[in-house]
Amino acid sequence: MVIDTRGIVTRYYELANAGDWDTWCDLFAGATVMDEQLAGHIEGREPLRAMMKGFPSAYSSFTNSPVHVVVEGEQAAVVSHISAVTGKGEPIEADVTNYFQVRDGEIVYFANFHDTVPFAPALGN
Repeated sequence: MVIDTRGIVTRYYELANAGDWDTWCDLFAGATVMDEQLAGHIEGREPLRAMMKGFPSAYSSFTNSPVHVVVEGEQAAVVSHISAVTGKGEPIEADVTNYFQVRDGEIVYFANFHDTVPFAPALGN
């Protein structure tokens, strides 16, 4: 059974908030393309999976809470709020907008947009 766009988007946030990054990566197509504000341009699920292996050590806690969700066909835009704590105990609060393109029950394109200043502690700045 193929999950629709809203179901994929809902699952994206459930898995992120559970810290289940390996299953989260399974939401993305093998040839996915991601434009991530901090990590840059990523192509492919396996490079994404490799990148996410370091996420638990970068953040001792992480939640990404949707505030407004718009779904139209195979596209979705979500305004959300991230509350996190770095591995060194520094808090991060940021508003984010995520854009999704979903085909055949997988995320084929993802982009996020946010102010990078709140993430400076996570980047060692």
